[in-house]
Amino acid sequence: MNPFSSGTRLRDMIRAIRACKTAAEERAVVRKECAAIRSAISENDQDYRHRNLAKLMFIHMLGYPTHFGQMECLKLIASAGFPEKRIGYLGLMLLLDERQEVLMLVTNSLKQDLNHSNQYIVGLALCALGNICSAEMARDLAPEVERLLQSRDPNTKKKAALCSIRIIRKVPDLAENFMSPAASLLKEKHHGVLIAGVQLCTDLCKASTDALEYLRKTCIEGLVRILKDVSNSPYAPEYDIAGITDPFLHIRVLRLMRMLGQGDADSSEYMNDILAQVSTKTESNKNAGNAILYECVETIMGIDASSGLRVLAINILGRFLSNRDNNIRYVALNMLMKAIAVDTQAVQRHRTTILECVKDSDASIRKRALELAFLLVNDTNVKPLTKELIDYLEVTDQEFKGDLSDKICAIVEKFSQEKLWYVDQMFKVLSLAGRYVKDDVWHALIVVISNAPDLQGYSVRSLYKALATSCGQESLVRVAVWCIGEYGEMLVNNIGVLEVEEPMTVTEFDVVDVVELSLKHHSSDITTRAMSLVALLKLSSRFPPTSERIREIITQHKGSLMLELQQRSIEFNSIIQRHQGIKSSLVERMPVLDESTYIGKRTGASQATLSADKSNRSTSSGASLKLPNGVAKPPSAPLVDLLDLSSDDTPAPASTPTDFLHDLLGIGLTDSSSAAPSASTDILMDLLSIGTSPVQNGSSASNVISSNEGNAAEKKSTPVTSLVVDLLDGFPSNTTPSKEENLVYPSITAFQSSTLKITFNFTKQPEKPQVTLIHATFTNLSSSIYTDFVFQAAVPKFVQLHLDPASSSTLPAGGNGTIAQTLSVTNTQFGQKSLAMRIRIAYKVNNEDRLEQGQINNFPPGL
Repeated sequence: MNPFSSGTRLRDMIRAIRACKTAAEERAVVRKECAAIRSAISENDQDYRHRNLAKLMFIHMLGYPTHFGQMECLKLIASAGFPEKRIGYLGLMLLLDERQEVLMLVTNSLKQDLNHSNQYIVGLALCALGNICSAEMARDLAPEVERLLQSRDPNTKKKAALCSIRIIRKVPDLAENFMSPAASLLKEKHHGVLIAGVQLCTDLCKASTDALEYLRKTCIEGLVRILKDVSNSPYAPEYDIAGITDPFLHIRVLRLMRMLGQGDADSSEYMNDILAQVSTKTESNKNAGNAILYECVETIMGIDASSGLRVLAINILGRFLSNRDNNIRYVALNMLMKAIAVDTQAVQRHRTTILECVKDSDASIRKRALELAFLLVNDTNVKPLTKELIDYLEVTDQEFKGDLSDKICAIVEKFSQEKLWYVDQMFKVLSLAGRYVKDDVWHALIVVISNAPDLQGYSVRSLYKALATSCGQESLVRVAVWCIGEYGEMLVNNIGVLEVEEPMTVTEFDVVDVVELSLKHHSSDITTRAMSLVALLKLSSRFPPTSERIREIITQHKGSLMLELQQRSIEFNSIIQRHQGIKSSLVERMPVLDESTYIGKRTGASQATLSADKSNRSTSSGASLKLPNGVAKPPSAPLVDLLDLSSDDTPAPASTPTDFLHDLLGIGLTDSSSAAPSASTDILMDLLSIGTSPVQNGSSASNVISSNEGNAAEKKSTPVTSLVVDLLDGFPSNTTPSKEENLVYPSITAFQSSTLKITFNFTKQPEKPQVTLIHATFTNLSSSIYTDFVFQAAVPKFVQLHLDPASSSTLPAGGNGTIAQTLSVTNTQFGQKSLAMRIRIAYKVNNEDRLEQGQINNFPPGL
């Protein structure tokens, strides 16, 4: 016989295909066999039709097309014999699906077979219908399937129930036809029928609320009886798995009970006893028993169970956490995360075990346990739990340090009640995992330190000691050099020593050494090196004996390949050498950064909510965490109006005014991630030229460079350096333009209210017609003294604005004195567009914040 004729047996074809050594040989064999089968089909060969279809099914499983044999399935199904029908139905399920139109031709055959006297043929039809039933077939054949649910044969009942599940999923409207037959299946003794019946009831509950209510009234008692019988039944080898009687039936029943008891107190109360019995009697040392226990816990947490039963369920999960099987521990952690919302106190009892899971060798369990531990933190356990996590941070794997440090920082920020504790914990995290800490975390730490004057000395000394052992942690180094630059004299002079500190002696040269060491260790990190250069510039003013050495260190970066460092080095060297007169003003201490506003930027929460939340937390000295910084915070609408500069023909992007608004008003540390686009250079130059930000402790308001260069967001450096060049080259040290050489314009009253008058005088150099010097004079018309006086201005994009320091921050009452301030305005479209300006004046009267603002449009022609 030809090995590729239609009479070839299936096993011979399989043997020939497996003997192929290449894919090409296999394709050749399949191609010849398919050709032979096509010939047999065209000749209507009935003797080998079932054999050919069996071959087609094997070829189909290999991935080759077999659509030409689909009609052979229908012919075999229409045959009278069981063997032919069996192959036909098998081919129907394998070669076709519900989307094939050819299925419409098989509906009549299915209907006939569902009414056949042979139970095996009925079973074949039910099996096929349950696998490929479409919505149209479901509507046509539902009555036959419903009738078969009442059959005497258990196998037929089971298959009819499974087929009913497919019908309900395809056509949920038919659910009401199956409610009563499904409920009657729960009275059967055969376990196969019971499992199928329970699953049918479960799908009915999902498909229809009416079915859910019906089964809730009629089936609760039967389900409790089934669960009780299965739990208490003696050993039956037919259903036994590892000593547990039919765990599959256990689980199906528990799932249906969870659906019926959810949201129904009466049904839940009726289930309490049997659930407690299953929870206590099921063995937990076998996998089948653990599966039942887990499903039982899910049911208890899903229904309105009693509090004692919930505690029992959570205790079972606690036992799961001690299991050696990682899968069991993982599902227990998942379930405990859901259980926290139900009974937090019961979960808290297993906190120690959960913390042990954080230290597990399995990465999935570690991450899930860490998320659960984070949810367990509250005001009472935050300190011991944080200590545990920080201790583990020291020894954990490198790949886990990022996740762990993020969670620790989130816990410390959320639950800290004392600034001293907050600072200590953050220093520990930075020392152990500083390279994994995100930028906004150490930015926030700098903001907190700037708002805690009683902790600034402690912070700089702690960071100085931490650098000795953790100089490789980038975030730690950045915070340390920032603090050293700001509070270096506190480190040397031991100012603000707390009782918990040990005495230490640090010289001025030691401080310079540690900053120089940071420069060397982080040669590839531009941000850290730039911050170190700023710190050195500030130290040159605070420690005069080290000035020459600092200049030498800074000069080393004149030839740096990084333009940022090269420019800073040249400008800072020029300040130290040629501009001693203004250096002390340029490097004054930063103004206090507005803590609540910075946090508002990070969280997006409303300002009022943040202020109220922060005011409720006490500091280590008993003061509020939110310390005033001398800048009055006006409502948001007037601020937006202030910056609504309509004189520019080209509107700025939607995000620019917001970023400009926050920075212009000096209300916080600018996050590098929210920096304005590079195209808005003029706006940033205006921002950085505002030198009137108030400074506490009597510091001068002229600290433009120190405020912005020392800012934690060191990436916005180009506008700063441009400002330095302008200060050093455009206005030589200790010289001012001569009035005889300048063009003088008539003065104007820029702003006047019942309490305040502002006068502008203008001068211009002939060789720079686009540059105008504005000399502003502020006069107090009221009978009260103004303190913390701040003048701020906003201009269109085509104008560049520089503000020099004001002569004072206190304005005498009754016109008995004035404050003077100089503004330099560069109109880049001189001769095409005229100047426009919006101003804002903030001050305090008897410690009460006041705000005035307005728009200036009456500038003289030619500006």
